[in-house]
Amino acid sequence: MFIRAYLRASTSEQDASRARGALDVFAAERGLRIAARYMENESGAKLDRPELFRLLADSEPGDVLLVEQVDRLSRLSSADWIRLRAEIDAKQVRIVALDLPTSWGLATPVDDFSARMFAAVNSMMLDVLAAVARKDYEDRRRRQAEGTARAKAAGLYKGRPENKARNAAIATMLRDGRSWREIMDATGCSRTLLAKLTRDLKLGKSGVPE
Repeated sequence: MFIRAYLRASTSEQDASRARGALDVFAAERGLRIAARYMENESGAKLDRPELFRLLADSEPGDVLLVEQVDRLSRLSSADWIRLRAEIDAKQVRIVALDLPTSWGLATPVDDFSARMFAAVNSMMLDVLAAVARKDYEDRRRRQAEGTARAKAAGLYKGRPENKARNAAIATMLRDGRSWREIMDATGCSRTLLAKLTRDLKLGKSGVPE
């Protein structure tokens, strides 16, 4: 059994590694070692998350997918959550979340009966928390949209400012021939932002002198 930690942040400005310490402590308290960590800056409302699916591809039956909170794994719609759960179940991966105490028993070897009981309870609780996470996501999006509409109506909306220093550094790394994986690991940027900056660089819009 391998413990594979999944760390996710929603935007390129956020630190995907923020929860690493908490996951390390959780594992150490149980005498476990995290075999690999998978970090990405992608929305939990998207099913297309390369690092999450790389984790699943690397996993063997019985491995543990360790997350800080269930919403780090999913803010998906019901249909997409069912698809992700089917993928996880097909790989026979155990989901352990720090905010889901019923899952903690899956992180250590137990007898077959206990394992089945833990799995059954955990499956139900996962579905509940995934639904709650989705509702929280939709509520926040609705409130943000309402706030933006009010700000625009009042002539106060300016949009999110560009992180020019970070984007210039990324453009420089692209010019130096660094791989996307190296750049994402070094800067914490998302694949979507990196694709945009790569496209801008090709069009001469990077803001970095040739």
